[in-house]
Amino acid sequence: MSLLDGHVVVVGLGFGDEGKGAVVDALCAARPTTAVVRFNGGAQAAHNVVVDGRHHTFSQFGAGTFAGVPTHLSRFVLVEPFALAAEARRLEAAGVRNPLSLLSVDGSALLTTPFHIHANRAREEARGANRHGSCGKGIGETVWYSLLPGAVPGAVVEGQEVIGTPGEAPTVADCATPSVLRRKLDALARFYAPLATPPHTVDELVALYRAFADAVRVTDGGETGRLADAGRLVFEGAQGVLLDQHHGFHPHTTWSTTTPHNARALLGGRPHTVVGVTRTYLTRHGAGPLPTESAAVLARFPEAHNETGDFQGAWRAGHLDAALLDHAIAACDGVDALAVTHLDATGLKVVTGDGSPAVDLPDPLAWFGERLPVAVTGHGPDRAGYRVAAARSTIDA
Repeated sequence: MSLLDGHVVVVGLGFGDEGKGAVVDALCAARPTTAVVRFNGGAQAAHNVVVDGRHHTFSQFGAGTFAGVPTHLSRFVLVEPFALAAEARRLEAAGVRNPLSLLSVDGSALLTTPFHIHANRAREEARGANRHGSCGKGIGETVWYSLLPGAVPGAVVEGQEVIGTPGEAPTVADCATPSVLRRKLDALARFYAPLATPPHTVDELVALYRAFADAVRVTDGGETGRLADAGRLVFEGAQGVLLDQHHGFHPHTTWSTTTPHNARALLGGRPHTVVGVTRTYLTRHGAGPLPTESAAVLARFPEAHNETGDFQGAWRAGHLDAALLDHAIAACDGVDALAVTHLDATGLKVVTGDGSPAVDLPDPLAWFGERLPVAVTGHGPDRAGYRVAAARSTIDA
């Protein structure tokens, strides 16, 4: 059995933007796949895929959509229905028929609402020059509010003051029960009133979220297991391990487990392969450390789809950093193989240790291959540029 024939967990080994979307698309196109399962993050993901001239930046839909593979959003995903509806419209314009019919969502997944988004932006803007690098999509605020039941006004939870009396966090399943959803949204509105007020009323949100619940298939927590028993799954991670809430560099982290651990929990002990995705150089969006940052690297490798974000800030680049790569692999408790992207970049350099100068990297594929098997190679977001190897190893149990 090939390394990639069974369940595959795809994680980014950088600060995000490693090419996870293109790798997931290539894996789905190369082997029959039952579903792509998202196991962390939310609407802040931006995974670019190009197939036959069609381009889409996948956010909440899985990057196997162009290959016709359905998406399951697990309980670890933060679901933002407004952004999801907008993404469905873009996919339909790109030729995907009835995209929402390809989607199932775990009912226990948390909802990201306009209250979370506006509060997130208000906090980040108040930091001024000490911004954390937030995407402004409400991710951290959604997780934080879910931790508050029982907390009293004035208490400090995870470094933030509780500014009112919190209620229960709304979930996807609540969207089908307007009375429950309205109660939870009313509590959210009261809680966040001192910090930020979005333009939507609670009544508007209840109606819109009810329509969302009618349009997608909402499941119980056993769906991933049923899908796994039916056929091969590809688990698509969001953000990179160097942004992980436990293994990243606080405060420039995301409130999400970006390592494979959520996927492993969903698989419940089933055999799988972990593929770590890395560019041949390092990139980062917005504020936070990038030790090997180089203006020359940034100038040499312009991006077709990544640029300065309206809220998050500048797109940055630097040399490959061996110490950070090893740190990311260790944070995953090891990976079974690598997917190396942007192999079309030339004149590369690598920093092999702290304080070491950058040295030439004439054969990046050989350098990565000395560390781990390379199962996927590619350049850019176009499927035509990717090769999925029939690796020699057996699947790790």
